[in-house]
Amino acid sequence: EFALTKIEESDRKDDSGTEPVTEDEADPEDLEVFYPTHQWQTLHPGQAVPAGSHVRLNLQTGEREAKLAGGENGKSDVREEKRRKRLGKMDIDSNSFTSQELKKALAKMKESEKTERMAREEEVRKKFRPIEELKEEFEKLNVKLETDYEIMVKLIGKFNSSASTLDEKVAALYDLEYYVHQVDNAKDFLSLGGLQLVISGLNSTEAVLKEHAAFVLGAALSSNPKVQIEAIEAGALQKLLVILATEQPLAVKKKALFALSSMLRHFPYAQQQFLKLGGLQVLRDFFREKGMEALYVRVVTLLYDLVMEKMLSEDSADGDHAQEKMEQYRQVRLVPAVVEQDWCAIVSNLLAAPEHDTREKVLKTLGALMAFCKEHYRGDPRLGATLGLLRREYQELAAQELSEGDRDGYFKELLGSVNTIIQELG
Repeated sequence: EFALTKIEESDRKDDSGTEPVTEDEADPEDLEVFYPTHQWQTLHPGQAVPAGSHVRLNLQTGEREAKLAGGENGKSDVREEKRRKRLGKMDIDSNSFTSQELKKALAKMKESEKTERMAREEEVRKKFRPIEELKEEFEKLNVKLETDYEIMVKLIGKFNSSASTLDEKVAALYDLEYYVHQVDNAKDFLSLGGLQLVISGLNSTEAVLKEHAAFVLGAALSSNPKVQIEAIEAGALQKLLVILATEQPLAVKKKALFALSSMLRHFPYAQQQFLKLGGLQVLRDFFREKGMEALYVRVVTLLYDLVMEKMLSEDSADGDHAQEKMEQYRQVRLVPAVVEQDWCAIVSNLLAAPEHDTREKVLKTLGALMAFCKEHYRGDPRLGATLGLLRREYQELAAQELSEGDRDGYFKELLGSVNTIIQELG
């Protein structure tokens, strides 16, 4: 009675003489879902069994049967009941949706998505014109889209041409400054010979040409070591110091100071040459010259950057490259020159400026110079009086900020800087 029943070929055919469709041959979307219980039930062909169900072949009847997993000892029933309570009541009515209804619903969803996509595409077409149409119009207007390289070639040619007027040369320099801000463009500018041309432009008798040549030079030098090296080898540092040391319009000196700052930052060799050529003395003379007040903050900011850069280089000496860089900075005798040339007093005197921005930069520079200028600052009664006045002023302004809900305001930060310096001098 436990032997497997052999099914004859004739038994596999129905009354019509055709073989029934087995589960393996059925379309998965058309399979009827079998809903098992804790009792064994006959599993008919075409029914899909949920995952985790027990399936067996009844050796007596030759039929497949299935039921829920567990249930033999009652523990699974308890877990199943808890699971049902946790998930809530579910509709497991096999007649809720037929496969045909699901297919129709899916088709409607796809059709809806297609309609929405077409609507979006139509909206885009209304807002923008096709690229082919734009290309045709550009060709009709004889407009060619040029690369940055091609544009710089034309601008350099215009600046270098003897046929160009002064206004055309200035316009060419003005446009070049925009392009050479980018590192790659600055390198192309170098390869095209543009750097040498603008350095030569620093010797021009026209002040406006000197101004814009220095402006382009400063933009090309910014954070670009390759251009910095080429510029100092071409004599740009000497030419900039000559402009700063001689009588020139304020606009020219502003751009020359910008170019000098771009050359010196993160370039210790240039800083060495700057000190050897008396660069600090040139900058100090600004404070004796009338009409140069607008440059005071720029000079103090440059000094602060150079001092902090040297200090930070001594704190980051990891790796061969860093060791080599630190050795280069050690040869920059900046601090002795600052103390010797009385920059301690020059910087502290600027605290009397009325602008908060100027005071902020001066306070930062005072903090950076404190280790070298402390004795001078302690013996300066005017500095102590100025710091006391600033503390009272910023206490009031910081309290006003706090009353307005600004807990970390600008004046609170300035007050902190003043208090720090007073404490260090106390």
